[in-house]
Amino acid sequence: MHGIFIYKIFVYVFMSDVISVRVKRELKKRAEELRINIREVVEKALEEAISEKEKEELKDIAMRIKELMKDVSEDDWARAVRESRDER
Repeated sequence: MHGIFIYKIFVYVFMSDVISVRVKRELKKRAEELRINIREVVEKALEEAISEKEKEELKDIAMRIKELMKDVSEDDWARAVRESRDER
């Protein structure tokens, strides 16, 4: 008896751009000597910087919301949430 196998193939297409960065000559030379994948290092550093910036933005938003809600008591907040749930 022959089995039938169905495979799902996922193809990810990553769009990319070329960026140009000026670095110290010795830094580039040493990275090449050590076989460091510069593209991977730059990409990872950029991802981390973006993640940190997004965290900072979320923190700022949370602080603004906290400031806006400083006069709302816990009871008022709980009542508003309950009423909102009841409306559904």
